[in-house]
Amino acid sequence: MNADTLVTYALYVLAFPTAFWLVTYLIPQMYMAILRPVPNLVHRYDARWALVTGSGSGIGKAIAFKLASQGLNVVLVSLDDEHLRNTLEQLREKYPQLEFRSVGVTFSPGVDYVKKIDDATKDISVQCIFNNAGFIVTGFVDQTPLGKLLANVECNATASFAIAHHFLAKLVSNKQRGCIVFTSSVAGFIPTPFAASYAATKAFVSQLACSLHIEVQSLGIDVCAVHPSPVASNFYEKVDHKIELMEQAQKSAVGPELLPNEILRSIGCCALRDLGGMAWGTRIGTFFIPYNFFTELFTAASTFLPDYKVHNKNRKFKSS
Repeated sequence: MNADTLVTYALYVLAFPTAFWLVTYLIPQMYMAILRPVPNLVHRYDARWALVTGSGSGIGKAIAFKLASQGLNVVLVSLDDEHLRNTLEQLREKYPQLEFRSVGVTFSPGVDYVKKIDDATKDISVQCIFNNAGFIVTGFVDQTPLGKLLANVECNATASFAIAHHFLAKLVSNKQRGCIVFTSSVAGFIPTPFAASYAATKAFVSQLACSLHIEVQSLGIDVCAVHPSPVASNFYEKVDHKIELMEQAQKSAVGPELLPNEILRSIGCCALRDLGGMAWGTRIGTFFIPYNFFTELFTAASTFLPDYKVHNKNRKFKSS
C-alpha cells in the first residue's frame, strides 16, 4: 500500500465524523422545517387545555394564539401588567367559544408562583405546557448586583423546572399524553460574555429538556427545547447595558408570529431544535471547534471587542 493510498484512507476516516454529524443534524432539521406538517395538539394528545408562560407579549403571545387556533383553551401566565390583560382580551374577542384564564405572577426568588398557578388550574387538566418566560441581564457579572442575577436564574431556569415538574408529575400520575416545550436560546451552546447568567440558564433548560425527553417519551409525553434566532419583541428593550453583538443580531430579527408553527413542528420529533439561520449557522460553525478552544479564542480576542472596552470602563477598581 503506497503513501497516496494511506493518505486517501486517512482523509476518509477523518471526514466520516464530519459527514455523519452534518447528515444527522441537517436531515431532521430540514424535515421539520420543510416536510413535517404542523401537528394539531388537540388531536395528538386528546387535549383541552394548554399553559404558556411569558404569554403577555412576544413569542409567548404568538404561541397562545396558535394554540387557540387549534381549539385549545389556554392559561396565560405572565407578569400582571397591561400586556397580559390586553392579550387575554384579544384572545377572548377572537375565540369566544374557548376559555382563557390569566395568572399574573412574578418568577422571583421567594415568590410561591407554583401555588398560584396550581390554584388557577386545579379544576382543569393541562396537557400542553410551554415554558417560554425569560429575560436577559447584560453587563459584567462583577458589576451586576447578585440579586438581579439570581432573579434571572429564578425566572429562566428555576421557574421553568418547577412548572415542568408540577405538570409532568400530574401527566404521569394520570397516565395522560402531553408535551412540555422550553424556549431556550443560541446563547445556551456558545460562550456568552456580558450575558453570563442568561446563557447559563439557557444551557440548563436545553440539558433539562434532553434528559426529560429520554425519561418520559415512552409514556407519550413529548419534551423539547427550541433555540430561536433573534426575534423582534420587547425582550431587549429593558436591558441595562446595550451589547453591540446583540444589536447587530437584532437587525435580522423576525416577527414572533413566524415561530409558533416551527415550534409545534418540533414537538414529538426532536429533543432540541435550532430555529432560523443564525441558530443553524452558529451550531454548524461551532461544531468543528472544541468548546474549550473556542472559549480560549474568545478570551484572547475579548479585550479588543467594543463591548468589552465599553463595559470595562465602568469597572470599579480600588486605588492602589
